[in-house]
Amino acid sequence: MRPDHALGVQRGEPAGDAGADVGAVRGEPVPGPDPSLDLGALSAVAAAIRGRERLRFAYRSHAGAESTRHVEPYRLVSWGSRWYLFAWDLDRDDWRVFRADRVVPRAPTGARFTPRPLPEGSVAEHVAGRVRRATWRYRARIEVHAPAEVVEAALGAAADVEPVGPGRCRVDVGSDDPDRLALWITQLDADVEVIEGRELADAFARLAARMRRAARTASG
Repeated sequence: MRPDHALGVQRGEPAGDAGADVGAVRGEPVPGPDPSLDLGALSAVAAAIRGRERLRFAYRSHAGAESTRHVEPYRLVSWGSRWYLFAWDLDRDDWRVFRADRVVPRAPTGARFTPRPLPEGSVAEHVAGRVRRATWRYRARIEVHAPAEVVEAALGAAADVEPVGPGRCRVDVGSDDPDRLALWITQLDADVEVIEGRELADAFARLAARMRRAARTASG
């Protein structure tokens, strides 16, 4: 974890200076504004970030479920054509990413907060990883016979890594293509067990059969 008190939205990578001005953290080129975005709501969120003020808002999930959230807002991040709020969720005691066009701010709380240490890596990378995972068609859980820090360094924000013992960790992964996912995981150069995810297990079987055919061809 690293302390970073530059609250707000800024252009480029987040700075470490608490006096950073308002701009935008951009994850990739933005083709155009999101037509469904309420600029008034976005301004209210940005004001809460600048003022280090806790924020309450109504939120609608991807599945359409509605809830009221209470957060410490840290960054607004643009990714693709959308804006996302990166915040500490006080009710869930964890970092969360919210689509800004689904945020409806309530009246300002007036309650201030002390900045927390942000997760390792850039906020833009963290948001991008959460956004990608939300759209995966196939999901799986694997156990990797390698230290968690080694696996995290190799996979980055695209996977959730949990240590489970000396030299082992469990990883939640996903993709729209299980065959590509299997090939990607082999780059870890470690033994892997599929805990959940029949599609990934089948993809590993196809990959193993392909490698065996290649080996026979070379030896023949």
